[in-house]
Amino acid sequence: MSGDLKCTVLLKRLPGGEDLPAPERATAGSAGVDLRACVDAAVTLRPGERAAVPTGVAIALPVGFEAQVRPRSGLALERGVTLANTPGTIDADYRGEIRVILINLGSEPVTVERGDRIAQLVVHRLPEVAIELVDELPRSDRGAGGFGHSGIR
Repeated sequence: MSGDLKCTVLLKRLPGGEDLPAPERATAGSAGVDLRACVDAAVTLRPGERAAVPTGVAIALPVGFEAQVRPRSGLALERGVTLANTPGTIDADYRGEIRVILINLGSEPVTVERGDRIAQLVVHRLPEVAIELVDELPRSDRGAGGFGHSGIR
């Protein structure tokens, strides 16, 4: 594997989160590291309710990288809990606590307790993007076809 695929992410445990495990991969093949709830008391989300749940960590990414906060599939399937803004983006220059905006899309209340794995953090390299203002865009087969333009079958 090439050395340029490696990205070192600096991680700081914040006050109140020192007792929680540092984010880590659940398995060797996991795409991301698990983020845990750093709450003093359990948080219960009623159906349709959302909350920004702290993780007790902050990170520093190298310039040219972003971290995406993504739902955990088991939590979504088994309990109906996902993220209100998925994926959530952590920019390279953000140094505040990572908080996860959970939403309960299920039909029953869901309780999140301290240390629960609530999301995953996946780091990506970003291309350098230049925006060029033009009067016309090149044509494409799709054109301006938007939501649902290709049907469902």
